[in-house]
Amino acid sequence: MPYNAFQTTLVGTVIRLVSGNRLLKYQDEIECPERYTKEEIARRQKESPTQSRRVSRYETPASNDDVTIVEETNPPRRSDSDETIIEGNPDHIKDLQKGRGKEAVGEHNNSSNTGMANNEQQAEEGMKEDPNLVTWYGDDDPENPYNWSTRYETFVALQISFLTFAVYIGSSIYSAVGLTAFVIGYGIGPMLWSPIAELSNVERMPVYVATLFIFVALQFPTIYANNIHTLLAMRFFAGFFGSPALAVGGATMGDMFKPKHLAYAIGVWGCGAVCGPVIGPLLGGFTYQAKGWTWPLWVLVWLSGGCFLLICIFFPETSGKNILHRRMLRLRRITGNNDLKTQAMIYSSHLSGGRVVYEALIKPFVLFFDPILLVYNTYLALIYGLLYIWFESFPSVYMGVHGFNPGESGTAFLGIFVGAWAACAVFCYYIHVYLEPIFDANNGLIPCPEIRLYPAPIAAVCIPIAMFGFGWSGSDGQVNTSAFILFQCIFAYFGDVFYEEISSVFTLNDLFRSSWGAAFPLFANALFKHLGIGGGNSLLGGLACLFVPAPFLFIKYGHKIREKSRYASNKS
Repeated sequence: MPYNAFQTTLVGTVIRLVSGNRLLKYQDEIECPERYTKEEIARRQKESPTQSRRVSRYETPASNDDVTIVEETNPPRRSDSDETIIEGNPDHIKDLQKGRGKEAVGEHNNSSNTGMANNEQQAEEGMKEDPNLVTWYGDDDPENPYNWSTRYETFVALQISFLTFAVYIGSSIYSAVGLTAFVIGYGIGPMLWSPIAELSNVERMPVYVATLFIFVALQFPTIYANNIHTLLAMRFFAGFFGSPALAVGGATMGDMFKPKHLAYAIGVWGCGAVCGPVIGPLLGGFTYQAKGWTWPLWVLVWLSGGCFLLICIFFPETSGKNILHRRMLRLRRITGNNDLKTQAMIYSSHLSGGRVVYEALIKPFVLFFDPILLVYNTYLALIYGLLYIWFESFPSVYMGVHGFNPGESGTAFLGIFVGAWAACAVFCYYIHVYLEPIFDANNGLIPCPEIRLYPAPIAAVCIPIAMFGFGWSGSDGQVNTSAFILFQCIFAYFGDVFYEEISSVFTLNDLFRSSWGAAFPLFANALFKHLGIGGGNSLLGGLACLFVPAPFLFIKYGHKIREKSRYASNKS
């Protein structure tokens, strides 16, 4: 584990605080960079008050000479959600130079959410000459998460995947009503946690740690609840405080992994989100059968509690904005120069309170009627609902038809577990064989966002086929395998098309999907009771068929739809 990364973990932060910053010192606390002292800044301004050498934000200054970091004329721009690089928008760059540009944010699955921050852009976006701007110390700055080793990046990514798994395994422990309360909670949660996790003085690690602690604590009043009202309230709040893993997980992956390889991390993180709900019935079934209904919750306490200890010790801050914010505070203390600032501070100084509320809470609903988002959000919400209604139909099939006991019926979900990882492997192979050469051939740019959707039609066709097959054969039709690929394609497409609004786009998507996922299990019993397993699944498969043409049409006419979209950032 890198020394400078451990300093930003909860344990490292506490050690520094208790020791008065005498332990776990940063390099700039041992040897302060002269360029940030009051005397040096005054000398440079006196010697060169109006002139400054212009360098690209992709170039590291060779000395402490007075320099200005500015945008190139039309440099490549990161997509806010995925591994895509989008060509720069000159008007947007001008806004950034005036301090009005949008931050790079995004989601999940992964993942996930949640917003994906571009460390380099957040740290060094073009601006007017200002020697008090705190940036990275160079291209090889060890505090920059992009410079962490692949092994350590993978270790941090696995922690996020485990956190997602440990929280969302709780969604399927209870039957329909309990599941609904939990899913509603983690649909609403991102409305709060996503904006908080983008604040440069808060960011990822504190949100993960604080909310997971509350999540673990909420299991105890749930276990000892003596009425249904308390039980459902605790389930809702558990989902609400557990949602940062899904809301911000994708942004965390984007903090560390460079564009070309980010999709791999998002795919693995997405598997954590899928595997949690499908392993829940397996563990819950056997523990319920052996010890009663409260014991599945004890399993959740042990699992999430172990995850809490893990991230307290080993999970570092991954956001470049927050790492630079901490650096600025250190340098202010060391140099006494309170004029030091970061690019994130400059950006936020131009935002009014009303604008912050609008961007976080109102903007997602404004985007609802965009044709691209309306069609795909409805489609993804339907598929999400189908997956959750499966959690209710499996006991009817395997316990009612095949005579499994509660523990044995949970083993049926292992097919979904295997299918998720199989889909991830297929998707990663597709990225490596097909998409990476396209990036390489276009200098890291994606020539057309609809390229992302090429696997989606196959997945769209397979989903209703799998639903019909499950309904009439009584065996796992692997809807989730196709659904996983479909979700990955569409989320990446959102990132390419709506990169300037991506935070609001994914907040809306998460709320929309969760609403349907919460509602579908409520009518599962009535559906399968009146129509039977075959008829009920046929109805759901028929609904899925209605949206099969969507990816075909968007591949063919997507460029025309983007031109007419009010909010699409990429219209070309």
